[in-house]
Amino acid sequence: MATRRGFIGGATGIGTAALIGYSTAPSAAAADATATVGQTQARESLFAVNAGMRANYAMLKAELIKHLAPVVVVQNDAKGGRFTLVTQDGQESANPVPQTFELAKSIAHVPLGIFSVIASYLADKIPNLPNANRIDPHDLVLVAFNDEASTAWIEPLKAYAAKLTTARANLAAAALPAALTTSCAAILDGGLKFINASVAAKHFDMKSFEDFSGSVYPAIRTNMEHASQAQIKGVQEIMKTWRAKVGEAAWADLYCVVLSQWTTSVLNQNTIILKDCMNAAKVSTHLIDLPGLEPPADPVFTALDNLARIVQDNIAAELVFPKDTTVADALKGQQDLLSDEILKQLGSNTVTAPAAPSYNTVVAAGVCPVPH
Repeated sequence: MATRRGFIGGATGIGTAALIGYSTAPSAAAADATATVGQTQARESLFAVNAGMRANYAMLKAELIKHLAPVVVVQNDAKGGRFTLVTQDGQESANPVPQTFELAKSIAHVPLGIFSVIASYLADKIPNLPNANRIDPHDLVLVAFNDEASTAWIEPLKAYAAKLTTARANLAAAALPAALTTSCAAILDGGLKFINASVAAKHFDMKSFEDFSGSVYPAIRTNMEHASQAQIKGVQEIMKTWRAKVGEAAWADLYCVVLSQWTTSVLNQNTIILKDCMNAAKVSTHLIDLPGLEPPADPVFTALDNLARIVQDNIAAELVFPKDTTVADALKGQQDLLSDEILKQLGSNTVTAPAAPSYNTVVAAGVCPVPH
């Protein structure tokens, strides 16, 4: 790959070689050495070229990280997100979302909490339910791996019920908004009713669970509304504060990197809110989702490491592929450089990913150390 200083321009092949101190004709000794090299050794020398590229690429990226600013890094978590502002003066972090967000979601998760206890004891046949055609039979078999006749789920479910009972008793003292208090009560009461009935009968099934979960869904929607309001308020306020600190000129070039898991990487809630806090002209290239397998040990470094790759690829793409904008766009974006050629050879219609998707997304299971 070409260095960021560019090629030596305006020279012929002979002139360029002479300029950097090499003869264009191989010596007799070199020719003899080439003749005695075996296939394995020859191929290793070719592999070494790419290894050298990777080393140079990594060195450039490591240095570039030091110059990335301003950047906002968001680590999605149960509290609504930990936000870190990176500037040339250092870093500062905050959890700006009010507790209402976490509280509303905590109670809204009651049906999922119950499901997690009983799912492996489900019958592995799909009953005649309104949403039966939406349930994958194979996935159900994988999840329902315990004996449906077993009652081993009773004690864990009773233990979870104890948590619901304590929360219900303390709900009024939590000082939540009235509508949220009412919806939380409905969810907790519904969950306890299902648990008590299932334990008494020593039986449950998909229909009884769906009857319960469907009955508390309106209350869950109320909790979702309150959680969303809290998150929007917290994120907008911290971004407003940091915008004033950074200044309008620097803020116009702000990068935002949102780390998430695959399950929340499309239309991530923080990504949606951040969009309206940035320079609208640069959202498509400067708002980046990094879905990973698990939260990284060092989320800020992971974000900056991947951002450095993106930034240097933006420049490399135009310098390395000045005569093919399609391939340049692939290097700058999410598309693999070989994708068009593979589609062509497989006889598929070539689908070229846009250079600037609505939100730039990079799959990052930790650190992405090498180019496409």
